[in-house]
Amino acid sequence: MTVEAPVLEQADVAMPTAAAARLSRFARPALGLLLPLCLALGWELAVWLGYSNGRLVPPPTKVFATIAELAKSGELSRHITTTLSRVAAGFALGVVAGTVLGAVSGYWGLARRLLDPTVQALRAIPSIAWVPLFILWLGIFETSKVALIAVGVFFPVYLGVMGAILSVDRKIVEVGRIFRLSGPAMIRRILLPAVLPAYVVALRVGLGLGWMFVVAAEFMGASEGLGYLLIDGQQLGKPAQIVAAIVIFAILGKTTDWLIELATAPLLRWQDAFGRERGAA
Repeated sequence: MTVEAPVLEQADVAMPTAAAARLSRFARPALGLLLPLCLALGWELAVWLGYSNGRLVPPPTKVFATIAELAKSGELSRHITTTLSRVAAGFALGVVAGTVLGAVSGYWGLARRLLDPTVQALRAIPSIAWVPLFILWLGIFETSKVALIAVGVFFPVYLGVMGAILSVDRKIVEVGRIFRLSGPAMIRRILLPAVLPAYVVALRVGLGLGWMFVVAAEFMGASEGLGYLLIDGQQLGKPAQIVAAIVIFAILGKTTDWLIELATAPLLRWQDAFGRERGAA
């Protein structure tokens, strides 16, 4: 009996701990919804009580009714699919180009001195300034839109990769040289784990800019997409449609950001960081 009692006590303690962990896993996302739900409820009450007529800024019930109407007609899925395909293609191109050039500039000093001043000068150009040039070069069809999104994704990924490589602790690299690691082994075992956390952040920032640039891209003569819904709502005087498109942009942007975070989480489990400890609390 004296041997089995501690085992039973440990099992009793483990069961509430596992249940609390599962509850916490669902409670954290629900907590993030608290602020937008409160704001939506507050605006709905303000319109219902007569503090605003809700004409220029429609209440949530009218916005959701517009979303439901668009979904019922089939327009919503068509516009969402078009915008998602453009963002996915532009994001993929921007990530590949930013990762390659950022890694080359960070790892090779001569390449950094040659490439980085030009890249930094191009980064200062406003996004809208690329629109007429891309229309002239690539036309008003999909190629120019994807190219504009890729430009928006490229710069944060490039800066994130290059900055992460340059900030790798010199002592860690010296340890790799002491153990006579080859170039590929040095990259795989030292540089890649050190760069990965900053790279994930750069991907998320690049994705956010990709969603911003897709709006400018869909202003270029688009007949489909969420950006087209914005322009159509402005021209026809439909504020509910404009706000509905903005809400859908927010939902899609947050969902794709969460997917990147979820996909890269197994690669960062080795981190013993303060933020990870606070997130588990």
